[in-house]
Amino acid sequence: MAMGARARQMRAEGRDIISLSMGEPDFATPSHVVEAATRAARDPANHRYSANPGLAPLREAVAAYTAEHSGAQVDASQVVVTNGAKQAVYQSFVALIDPGDEVLLPAPYWVTYPAGVGLADGEPVPVEPAPGSGFKVSADDLEAARTERTKALVFVSPSNPTGAVYTADEAREIGEWARDNDVWVIADEIYQRLVYPSGTAPSIVSVTPGLEKWVIINGVSKSFAMTGWRLGWMVGPEDVIGAAARLQSHATSNVSNISQHAALAALTGDQGTVEEMRAAFASRRELMHSLVSAIEGFDCAKPDGAFYVFPDVRGALGGERPSSSDLAQEILEKAGVAVVPGESFGAPGFLRLSYALGEADIERAVGQIADLIESR
Repeated sequence: MAMGARARQMRAEGRDIISLSMGEPDFATPSHVVEAATRAARDPANHRYSANPGLAPLREAVAAYTAEHSGAQVDASQVVVTNGAKQAVYQSFVALIDPGDEVLLPAPYWVTYPAGVGLADGEPVPVEPAPGSGFKVSADDLEAARTERTKALVFVSPSNPTGAVYTADEAREIGEWARDNDVWVIADEIYQRLVYPSGTAPSIVSVTPGLEKWVIINGVSKSFAMTGWRLGWMVGPEDVIGAAARLQSHATSNVSNISQHAALAALTGDQGTVEEMRAAFASRRELMHSLVSAIEGFDCAKPDGAFYVFPDVRGALGGERPSSSDLAQEILEKAGVAVVPGESFGAPGFLRLSYALGEADIERAVGQIADLIESR
C-alpha cells in the first residue's frame, strides 16, 4: 500500500506510472452482484443495524461455500462475517493467542500476519522453507521451530506473496503435525480458487483426519473482484467464533448490510465470472513469468496460484542498489513501475510483482524494468 500511495502521488505529479504492487483484481465486480447490492440499498430494512456476526442467509451461504470449496462441514453458527478477510485474521489471533504465545509464520508471509500476532500480544516466529522447496515449508521445518509456547500455525495456500500451492499430501503432512502437537491451524484460503492451470487448492482442514483445532479465513475480495466491498469471514469451532463475534460487537458491529447482500449474490449466483477471471490470470501468469525470467539477475519461479510472481533479484543487486528495497525504489523512480520489495514479506532479496492487470500493461511495465536493469 505504501508503494501504491507513492505511485498515486507520482501520477498526480504527471508521471506515467504502472503499478504492479497492489493485490487486487483489475476486473469489475460481476454485474449480478452489483445489481443485488442496488436492490438491497433501496430496501429500508437494510438501513438499520443487523445481527453482529452477519445476516443469517449469508452465514448459511458461507457454511455451504466452505463445505463445497474447503470440504469442511459446518453450521451457520460457526461463521462470523467480517469487514474483509483482514479483520478475520486479526480476530482469529485475538481469540486464540494469549500474551507470549508463539505463532509460526511460514516465510515469505503476508505483511499483516506478524503485525496481527503482535497486536494480540503474541510472538510471530518466521519459519524458513528449505532451498529448492518452492517456498513451501515441511513438517520437519515446523517441528524445528516449535517450542512449548507454540500455539498456532498460519497456513496459506495459495500463498501471498509467492503463489505457492501445497499439494494434498503436503497439506496433510502439516495438518497431522499440527494435530499431533496440539497446534491451532489458521488457514487463510482467500486465494483458494485462483489455482493454475485449473482447480482449487486442497484445504488443510479437509485433507487432515481428526484435525479439530482450526479456523478458516476467506472472503469475496479476490475470487469475485470485490476488494472494495470489504467482506470476509472466519469459520471455526463455536467457542472461537463466539469470542470473535463478541470482540467484533465492541469493535465494528455488523458489516454493511449492502456488502453482505452483495456477497450473498456472489456466493449463490452465477460462478462463471470466477472461471473467466481465473483463466485471464492464468494467461497473464505465463506472460509475466516469461518476461520477468528474461531479466538479467532475476530468478523467477513459476507460481501455481494467486496472482503474483516473486523473483529472486539478488543477482541484480549491488552498488547503489544493495537491497531489494533500494531496487524497488529505483524501479519506481526511474522506470515508473511500482513493485513491492521482499523485505515487506520477510524475504529480502526478492520482489513481488502482481499480474492483476492487462497484458499490454504487463509487457510495458516489465519491459521498462528490464531496460533499467540492463542500462546499468
